[in-house]
Amino acid sequence: MSQTERDSLKILFVGNSYTFVSNMPHLIALVSDSTKIKLITSKSTLGGATLSNHWHGERGLKTKELIKSGGFDIVVLQEFSMGTIDNPEIFLEYAKKFCDYIKENGSKPYFYETWTRERIPQFQKTITEMYYKAAKENDAGLVKVGEARELALKLRPELELYQADGSHPSNLGALLAACLFVKEFTNEIPNKLPSRFTIMDGEGESLDLLDFINQLDISFFLEIVKEISTNKMAIKYDDEENRNK
Repeated sequence: MSQTERDSLKILFVGNSYTFVSNMPHLIALVSDSTKIKLITSKSTLGGATLSNHWHGERGLKTKELIKSGGFDIVVLQEFSMGTIDNPEIFLEYAKKFCDYIKENGSKPYFYETWTRERIPQFQKTITEMYYKAAKENDAGLVKVGEARELALKLRPELELYQADGSHPSNLGALLAACLFVKEFTNEIPNKLPSRFTIMDGEGESLDLLDFINQLDISFFLEIVKEISTNKMAIKYDDEENRNK
């Protein structure tokens, strides 16, 4: 049965603070309420964690155990923010290990393409290329968050998609990413989203994840998602160059 025929999909996010800041997995689940497919999200995350840390179970991580026992439809992999720049070979090595392991356990691997830091925009091309390479070599899906952010900032440079540290996603940045994940996994772009996203805590109290998002920003993000989802990336790989790498 194809994903779009399912009433729900169970998803595990593997990564670090680029995944858990602004409660993005929760936010993805809430955005999916506006589609025909409910996304049920879990995470295995730790600040600064690399895919190598996850693979070796370092720093208390139990990612492989979760993949094996969790019955996930999809597992999303996110490397340390500078990993594709500083250690591309290690990234590709553990990308393959994880993709093979995810498939062996009946799940579909996806890569969460991240973004460059605010002060070094020239690195986005390399980050994007590395995630495309990992996805292509491992027959995995790719969620093009870095490219979506790049396009959004090109059209509206004043958008605050970064936190003050110039690295982590702001609430707006997390919402843009969440919309892109939902489109990738449900094949739907909601016509409209609420300005406030809330969850219930263990005591039954309502907690705001995002509060009072401008509807014009939401409409803009949905158009960005549509553009990114319907166009292939402009980067072309040189086959001879890749064979020699």
